Amino acid sequence: MLADHYALIRSSQDGKYVTARPRQPEEQFLLLFREDYEARSYLNAHGGELRDRFQVEALSTANLKDLLSRWGFQGVGIVTDPLIPMIDFLTV
Repeated sequence: MLADHYALIRSSQDGKYVTARPRQPEEQFLLLFREDYEARSYLNAHGGELRDRFQVEALSTANLKDLLSRWGFQGVGIVTDPLIPMIDFLTV
């Protein structure tokens, strides 16, 4: 189920988004978090000493399709548990 907004993680250095590659190396799925604190928890748990090189951004669902198309993502990975992590993958 899609929310009206999501949080995502973006590199402060090169502007790239944090993605997952669940099947093939050339496939990229944009990681989405339901809340910004979940994205921050993910960074704290899995980012280690690199976490200060990333920022959390908000994205409205209305802008999601354009972002996926512009960056060439095959779909989204909605993070349901940032600590394990558990991710539900949806293709475009």
